[in-house]
Amino acid sequence: MSIRLSLALDAGLSLEGPVSVLAPPPEADLAGLPVPVQVVQPFRPHHDHFASRGFECVPATDAPCRDAILFLPRAKAQARALVARACDRASGTVVVDGAKTDGIDSLLRDIRKRVPVEGPISKAHGKIFWFRSESSAFADWRAPDAQMAQGFHTAPGVFSADGIDPASALLAAALPAKPGRRVADLGAGWGYLSAALLDRAGGIEGLDLVEADHVALECARQNVNDPRARFHWADALTWTPSDTLDAVVMNPPFHTGRAPDSDLGRGFIAAAARILAPGGRLWMVANRHLPYETALTERFAHVEEIGGDRRFKLLHAARPSRPHR
Repeated sequence: MSIRLSLALDAGLSLEGPVSVLAPPPEADLAGLPVPVQVVQPFRPHHDHFASRGFECVPATDAPCRDAILFLPRAKAQARALVARACDRASGTVVVDGAKTDGIDSLLRDIRKRVPVEGPISKAHGKIFWFRSESSAFADWRAPDAQMAQGFHTAPGVFSADGIDPASALLAAALPAKPGRRVADLGAGWGYLSAALLDRAGGIEGLDLVEADHVALECARQNVNDPRARFHWADALTWTPSDTLDAVVMNPPFHTGRAPDSDLGRGFIAAAARILAPGGRLWMVANRHLPYETALTERFAHVEEIGGDRRFKLLHAARPSRPHR
């Protein structure tokens, strides 16, 4: 079991099942919990991690539960919304576990102003604490029923929740008028690139939006109201279309938690090469300092920079190499 959770149980935390565990990361060991557990994890790779270990997993739920354990996300608005949701669902105890780098100390101070807190226990660069669920105490922390940014539906915690990402806007403006019949948007987020493609480009017969964040994908369903769009809650690194594609567009992530991770972008490039037809083409945008050109030239016969600015570069690749398909 996760060390802080184990220490909390030893210190007197009492849990009654079923327990709802909200947004646990893969490193959270839940195997030793003494009660039945349902994992609520909207991020597909993490969801699949816990499902493969035998846990009941769902991307979202409003069902009542006795107790809830919340693992702190990075975004403050998302963390507050999760606390409010846990209190709305739980009739007993709400447990909060998080790292100092993700703001656990700040959240603890804010919660202490509203309800009595037990614990806290500090260990392994983080803290865990718990309190009696009081829905009314956190009513103002609830996520809005509809969050809009520049005319698009977004949600707390999703990428670029406050407005159109400037890198995606740069890529959208550079995309060709006719990218191909079958197109995929890998890491589609809340759907800005896909919406721009379907609005401006001609000749598209089908557009696959592939997004690992269930919350972002639900926003995309509202933002992309077009019968040609198909929505996939999936890990872009492993997703496979029903047929090879003519084009892929993407603004790949480059962080794992708080740490920069250019391997993610390289994984997206490999995925694009795998799912594209022999004459397929890739358009992507990336921060200018990220070294993706080597990965592109290893996977594609033609690679070029087609624009950008001081912060971002626009890259086009064509003809994926057969050995990597």
